[in-house]
Amino acid sequence: MSVRVSKYFDALTETRAWRSVFRGGSGSSTLHRSMAIQQNIFLHLLSTKVRKRMISLNTTWYLGTLTLGTFGILVITGILLMLYYHPSAPQAYADTKDLQFVVSSGQFLRNLHRWSAHAMVFLVFAHMFRVFYRGAYRAPREFNWVIGVVLLLLTLLLSYTGYLLPWDQLAYWAITVGSNIASAVPVVGDRVRFLMLGGHFVNANALLRFYVLHCMVLPIAALFFVAIHFWRIRKDGGLYAHQKDAASVSNCDSGRPQL
Repeated sequence: MSVRVSKYFDALTETRAWRSVFRGGSGSSTLHRSMAIQQNIFLHLLSTKVRKRMISLNTTWYLGTLTLGTFGILVITGILLMLYYHPSAPQAYADTKDLQFVVSSGQFLRNLHRWSAHAMVFLVFAHMFRVFYRGAYRAPREFNWVIGVVLLLLTLLLSYTGYLLPWDQLAYWAITVGSNIASAVPVVGDRVRFLMLGGHFVNANALLRFYVLHCMVLPIAALFFVAIHFWRIRKDGGLYAHQKDAASVSNCDSGRPQL
């Protein structure tokens, strides 16, 4: 039985999907230990060298860097907004109005957060289109393309969950429409809607759930996947591999340690 399991595991490690996720393999030799260190995101986040084309404007347009910058602005402004905002049904709308008309620079802070969120959604889509146009989703970058799709979904969820927090009529009916669309999913639609709102209607439970998701769960998940995304860009040989670089990348996949 153990021999059969070992055989199936060896076959799994030779598949294209496995090699896209795990580069170095396993083993107890000095080479494998060195490769394990290089594959560790905490021990080898920054590469020892960077190709000149990786920082070329005509290759990337710095869309990924701009997206990361807008995310940083959102984190900073979001923390500052959290110092005043209360995620409770009677107080949320009043806090929003106070931030707009009473708190010093509150309107600037809220607008900066809002427009940075719009810019981040636009930049993520532009970045995805650019990557698709350049063909950078192909081998050996399939896994990082999947990570990028996950980050796109997290960006949309961050935007959607933050929409309810002002607790005004626009936010209320927008979330009502969105939750009704979710309830139209066959079989599990009603349960998904109940899980989203914490009830059958948009109420205080929904506000608290969206607040926790928007301020804690989704940002932490986004930071985790962003770290993996940038790390895999370096481990996969840069932002985009030309035809002449494909052979060198495949050699790294076959067992040679990467820088």
